[in-house]
Formats: sequence, structure tokens, C-alpha cells
Amino acid sequence: MTTNGLNGKWALILGASSGFGAATARELARHGMHIIGVHLDRRSALAGVEELVKALQDQGVHTHFFNVNAADPLKRQEVLDRVQPELAGAPISVLLHSLAFGTLKPYLASDPKEQLTKDQMEMTLDVMANSLVYWVQDLVGRKLLGKGSRVFAMTSAGGTRVWPTYGAVSAAKAALESHIRQLAMELAPYGATANAVRAGVTDTPALRKIPGNEQMMEFSKVRNPHRRLTAPEDVAQAIAVLANAGADWVTGNTIGVDGGEDIVG
Repeated sequence: MTTNGLNGKWALILGASSGFGAATARELARHGMHIIGVHLDRRSALAGVEELVKALQDQGVHTHFFNVNAADPLKRQEVLDRVQPELAGAPISVLLHSLAFGTLKPYLASDPKEQLTKDQMEMTLDVMANSLVYWVQDLVGRKLLGKGSRVFAMTSAGGTRVWPTYGAVSAAKAALESHIRQLAMELAPYGATANAVRAGVTDTPALRKIPGNEQMMEFSKVRNPHRRLTAPEDVAQAIAVLANAGADWVTGNTIGVDGGEDIVG
């Protein structure tokens, strides 16, 4: 069943080619939303992106996908220059920040070459947290965020927990949640909301890059009251619900979409 409140509106998804971004693109397209996708993939992965775009178009929606670095300010302007005329003054109804590109290294190592560098720390924070602020600034400046717009950012329990090699990403998630709180306050006069979505442990390409991910997934299956991992589709469905009218008073939160995983000690 589709949700008429989303039909014909536009969603901008940063990190649209896989994981939470791709699942959310599919779900929102199922509700009739047009999709602007920003992703950064090597040539070998582009066939999968083309399959995703075709699946979205089969839902009868318009799509614009850009294979660029979402954290590059010039590329950000190029994307917005390209899509703004088609929006015809209508605001983006859903902005999803789901960028998962950071350095997985310990802060301390016996060999200094194996520990996190200043540039790696700053890159991780810039891509996975700070870039959200810059996209919102430009969208507001172009009057592309307004009454009824929803801003979502993907976070994780890693924002408050530690894991070997996860320090920079954990810091980025914590910063991302802080940015969401600040944006919620500053977007309120525009009639827009901002929330972080804290997914449970989910088998995504990003998780597969974390050393020890197999143990993490096995532990989460036992810990989760539903005895399974969170699926990208679980998160996508929650975002679709929160994107509808009636959620205007839900803002500034970190919303758990994890089947109760985080409440289990």
C-alpha cells in the first residue's frame, strides 16, 4: 500500500547506491517519491547502481543519480544546479544522509604507521558528519528545504560505544547526532524537522569493512529480542512513516530502529 502523502514529492539520498540508502530509495519510490541519489562507486559497482535505478523507474518515478563525492563542495553545487530546475521551486521532502566512508584504524599502535592520522580523522568527520550541515545550508539557501521537509541522518550504537579500529567513525556518529540536534532547532522556523536514525547492527557493505564484523553480527543476533539482525528495509520503512504528515512534532531525536537491540544489556 502506498502513502499518498509522499506521492510526487522529491527525496535526496546521500549514499544511495547500497545499504540503507538504496533500501530507502526503493521504499520511498514505492510510495511515489522521485529520487535524487548521490553515491561514490568504482566502475565495477556501477552495474548494481543501474539495476537500482531501473527498479526505481519501474515504480513510475523520476530519478537522477550522480556518481560524485558528496563531501566535495563543488560537486555538491553541481548536483544542486542540475536538479533545481526540475524541482520547480518545490522543496526536497526527504533528505537522507547515509554516507559511510571513513578510516578504520586504532588511535594507538606499536607501529605509528598503523595508527590513525590527523588527515584520516578529519576526512572521516567531514564525510560522515560535517557534510550533512553543508548540504542543509545549501538547500536552505536555495529554498529547497521548507515546510514539511524531513532531514534524516544514519547513526549507530557506535556513537556511544567502542570497538577496535572504530574510533574515528564513532566520533563521527556522535558528531552527527549533535549536528542533528542543532539543525532541529535551527530548521524549526522553516517548518522542517531533523532526526537521527539509529539502526541496529545491519549486514551492509559498510559493516563488512569493519574488522571483527562477523563476531559483531553473531552477538547482535543473540542480543536482539527478535533474534535477527536489523535489515535495511526495516530502517527504510521507518523513514517512510516519519516522512509523512503527522510527524511534524518529531524532531531533534535519535530514533532507534533496531527491534529493541539497544535496550538489552
